[in-house]
Amino acid sequence: MTIFLNAMNVICALGSGQDAVRAALWRTDGPAGGEVTDRYTPGTPLHLGTVREAIAATDLPGGLPPGLVSRNNAMLDRTLDALRPVVQEAIARVGPTRVAIVLGTSTSGISDGELAVRARAVPDASGAPGKWPAAFHYGQQELGSPAQYLALALGTAGPAYTISTACSSSAKAMAAAARLLEHDMADIAIAGGVDTLCSFTIAGFRSLDSVSAERCNPLSAHRHGINLGEGAALFLMSREAGPVRLAGWGETSDAHHMSAPDPAGAGARVAMQQAVARAGIEPGAIDYLNLHGTATEQNDAMESRAVVDLFGHAVPVSSTKPQTGHTLGAAGAVEAALMYLTLTDNPRGRLPAHWWDGASDPSLPPLHVVGADESLGRPARYVMSNSFAFGGSNSVLVMGEG
Repeated sequence: MTIFLNAMNVICALGSGQDAVRAALWRTDGPAGGEVTDRYTPGTPLHLGTVREAIAATDLPGGLPPGLVSRNNAMLDRTLDALRPVVQEAIARVGPTRVAIVLGTSTSGISDGELAVRARAVPDASGAPGKWPAAFHYGQQELGSPAQYLALALGTAGPAYTISTACSSSAKAMAAAARLLEHDMADIAIAGGVDTLCSFTIAGFRSLDSVSAERCNPLSAHRHGINLGEGAALFLMSREAGPVRLAGWGETSDAHHMSAPDPAGAGARVAMQQAVARAGIEPGAIDYLNLHGTATEQNDAMESRAVVDLFGHAVPVSSTKPQTGHTLGAAGAVEAALMYLTLTDNPRGRLPAHWWDGASDPSLPPLHVVGADESLGRPARYVMSNSFAFGGSNSVLVMGEG
C-alpha cells in the first residue's frame, strides 16, 4: 500500500512556511538560521536554532483547558495555520472518527513550567513564599499534550497520541501514522512533531559536554558538539495520491547505552536497510541522504561508518543541523519537511548543502559531502533521512516523488 504526503508546513530556525524555509535552504553564500544568545544560559552565549517569529502561549485561542496552554502548543497551532483549510476539508470528507493524529515531542511545555517555577521562587511583598502563577497547570508539561491539543483544535475523534523517544520521536510518529493508514484504522493522518527550547534541555545536554557554543560542525575534525534548536512540522498523510510518497521506513533499537550510540552503527545500518527494503528499491536508488549529523564525536563516527557500509562512498550526504539546530523530538519531522522541499518544485534536484569548515576528520570514512549549490541535474527520485536517539532508538524515513 502506498502512503502519500499530501500537504506539509514547517517552522524552524530557517523560517516560517515552505517559501521562507526553501529560500533559506538553497542559499549559497553560507548557512542560514540560528543565533548566538544567552537567553537560556545567562552569561554563557550559545549558538541555538531559535525560531525568530514571536510565538507565545498567549497566542492560543481562549477557553482551552489550562493544561493545553503552552508555547509548544502555540508553535504547533502556528504550523497548522497554513494547513488548516486543506485539513478541515479532509476531515469534513472522511469524518472526524477517521482522522488520526500522531506527533513527536520531547519537551512539550517544560518551558512554561520553568517560568512558573521562577515566579514561585520570588517572595511576595511581605516576604512570604511565592505562589504558582494562576495560568500554570502541570498538564502543560505532559508529553501527550500536543496530540490532545491538535485533536481538540480540529475536532477529531480518531486515534490521537504523542510519541516521545527523544530525537527519533517525530520520525517514528510518521511511521506510526503510516501504519494506521495501512491497517485502515484511519483515512487521513496528521503527523509530525514539535519541540520548543527550554533551559532544562540545554542544561541536560551541557552536562554531557555535548553542546557547541559556535555553529555546529558535523563530520569535521574540529567538531565540538550540537546546537540545540526548536521547530515544528506537520504533514497531512493519506492513501490518496499526493506530491510525495512516504516510500519506506525502518526502526531499530540498539539497547547499547542510555546516551551513547553503538560505535559500530549496527542498529543504524539495519534501520536504513529496512527503510530501503520497504520502499522496494536498492540502496543505489537513494539520491540524497540527510544525516542525523549532530556533530558529536560518537554520532558522526557511528553514522558515517553505517552509511559507508550500506551505500559506499558515492551517495550525496549532508547534515542540516548547522542551519536548524537539533530540534530533538521535532527533528525527524523538520528534516522530513526539508526532504519534502527537495522532492517538490526542484527541477534541478538541488540538494541541501553541508555547511562546515571542510576539515575532514581522518578517523572517519570519506563521504560525498554536498557542496553549496550542488544539484543532481534532474529532479530527485528518492531521499532518505536518519534520526537516531538516546537509548539506541533509530528511525529512518525514505521519501519518494509522488
